[in-house]
Amino acid sequence: MQHNTRQLIFGAVMGIAALALILLTAGLFTVYTGSYNVAATWDHPPLVRWGLDTAMHNSVAAQALEVDPPQDFTQSMITAGAARYKTMCQHCHGGPGVEKADWAMGLLPQPPHLPDVVPEWQPREVFWLVKHGLRLSGMPALGPTHDDASIWDITAFVMELPGITAQDYASLAPYNAENSH
Repeated sequence: MQHNTRQLIFGAVMGIAALALILLTAGLFTVYTGSYNVAATWDHPPLVRWGLDTAMHNSVAAQALEVDPPQDFTQSMITAGAARYKTMCQHCHGGPGVEKADWAMGLLPQPPHLPDVVPEWQPREVFWLVKHGLRLSGMPALGPTHDDASIWDITAFVMELPGITAQDYASLAPYNAENSH
């Protein structure tokens, strides 16, 4: 009986090692032959898209655990964030009653329409995304060029996006660097 158990374990280990070797070989073949199409006009296969989306959501959630959000977002933070959003974010994400810029339609992955996806995220995660950006997505990191207070302003506004009407959004002033933090 003990001999059969050892054989089963040895066979399982060898099978896993063989599978790992096959997957590694297939991965290296794909990388070195250029057979994976990286064009932004060609979407990822569903399994790859799922893997990338799942990794992104889990990574942001884990990284954002270190972020300490303010207790409340003030109206002045929301207003300042709206102005920054209109200048720096609207061209890719659009806004209530405002479409994305034409060129943003060529990005892959497509920047999400934020009013639709904001409920999936906590404020600390939105802050982290704005501060650090997303690699290989076109989402820039604003942390190197903006202080945390400015990023919290953008976060405050983004968290309010689902409840903002097109008319209210249109009435917001565009960003003015002279009036920023």
